[in-house]
Amino acid sequence: MLAKANRITSADDYRVVVRRGAKVATPHTVSYVRSRHSVGDADGEARFGFIVSKKVGSAVRRNRIRRRLKAVSREALLAGACDVDVVVRALPGAADASWPELRSEVIQALVRRNVITGLEPDAQSASGSSSMPSSKTVHDA
Repeated sequence: MLAKANRITSADDYRVVVRRGAKVATPHTVSYVRSRHSVGDADGEARFGFIVSKKVGSAVRRNRIRRRLKAVSREALLAGACDVDVVVRALPGAADASWPELRSEVIQALVRRNVITGLEPDAQSASGSSSMPSSKTVHDA
């Protein structure tokens, strides 16, 4: 789960980012990025929000997509994202996209808008490995 400081929580904030943010469209997502430097709201923290409508699929599919998008946002925070608001809208085809595809698209959008640097959009898909946490965790006794 993202820390509260890294989440967009109000409808007004979502609306502002979607209407005034720079848009990057990819096959499975549309990302909106708005810098907070210009509005005097910069506090050093990057904030992320996700829009996953019922057109994406059942609640199970929507929540899976949301978890995957949150995992990418955590990577972006670790890569140094700051002073921006990012809203990622999942398109209906996102339910059929693999984890490396979604990760690559969101990272690509963030790199394109200079939110992060040094993170390879397709590093995992090229190596074939995935660091996406599984839904079931096995604990050693």
